[in-house]
Amino acid sequence: MHPGAPGGSPSDAAEALERLQRMDLPSVWAALRPLVRPALALNSPALDAALGTRVTLYSETFQHTGSFKFRAAMSAVLHSKAPRLLTVSSGNFGAALACAAARWGKACTVAMPQQSSRVKIAAVRAHGATVDLIDTTRTSRSERLAELAAADPEAQPISPYDDPYVVAGNSSLGAEIFGAPEGPPQVLVAPVGGGGLSAGLVLARDRLAPTCEVIGAEPLAANDAARSLRAGRLECNPDEGNTLCDGARTRSLGQIGFHVLRRGMAAIVEVREVTVAQAVRLLFEAVHLKAEPTGALSVAAVLEEPARFAGRHVACVVSGANVEADLYARLLLDRQDLWVKSRGLP
Repeated sequence: MHPGAPGGSPSDAAEALERLQRMDLPSVWAALRPLVRPALALNSPALDAALGTRVTLYSETFQHTGSFKFRAAMSAVLHSKAPRLLTVSSGNFGAALACAAARWGKACTVAMPQQSSRVKIAAVRAHGATVDLIDTTRTSRSERLAELAAADPEAQPISPYDDPYVVAGNSSLGAEIFGAPEGPPQVLVAPVGGGGLSAGLVLARDRLAPTCEVIGAEPLAANDAARSLRAGRLECNPDEGNTLCDGARTRSLGQIGFHVLRRGMAAIVEVREVTVAQAVRLLFEAVHLKAEPTGALSVAAVLEEPARFAGRHVACVVSGANVEADLYARLLLDRQDLWVKSRGLP
């Protein structure tokens, strides 16, 4: 199995981490620069007032395929010699890999949970990929990816987060943030799912702005990363979590993410679902920015623990905008969060 693919052996994970540590990240950034859209930097007095501190948003909602995942996918495709690519995804990485693969004439199959949002399934198919729907209560994502790889030995399985080129691609976002004309922030907050984005940001921070704190934002309902950093070992969720944040429904951090984050992340804020809903509304009302729930996690973390961020320049990564229209409407209109609470979400 390709190093870093979900379900790989410990030796695969060790090899993937070693390859990442040897990688020339500035060369990766240079290769991606003409292929990706720069993150949109946004400041808003209304947002600062609501959050009680100075905040700069770095939005990937206008990135190709609507999320930061395009950076990761394009990086992986640029370094792949396989004619066909395989991955497993709730949607954003699947669409990104499908789009990047199509640009380079490669076929792509994406295994997706049956409960994935319709808009994300449609996006993957729109970019020409084959969608393989799985019942995650019977077959895990990693198991299905291993099955697909065994059936097609010439295809390359690529993890959405536990692949060295994926993490390196994500670090290009950090290069933009830490190289901004206004200077690096004091704190950078980013969503945490499998750890690929936050690990990339930590690696960029280490090179460009070593005094900046990197803080993760994770749903309380799927808090394996927070538990893992507290325990000093990988902790797994029993299932994919009952959370609005479908991009953070991973069972556990990847090996690369765990290794990088346990030494380089200052903390992880565990965010309640009602706070996620508030953050989605706040981005819409204060900044006129559409964000999916996972994408709003960084702002939700500041809402959840305002004292941690007060008086500091905070950069928040808004990671994506791909959300079902009916869910987005509910989150905007239900100001008492009764719908969120009715689902039994914490």
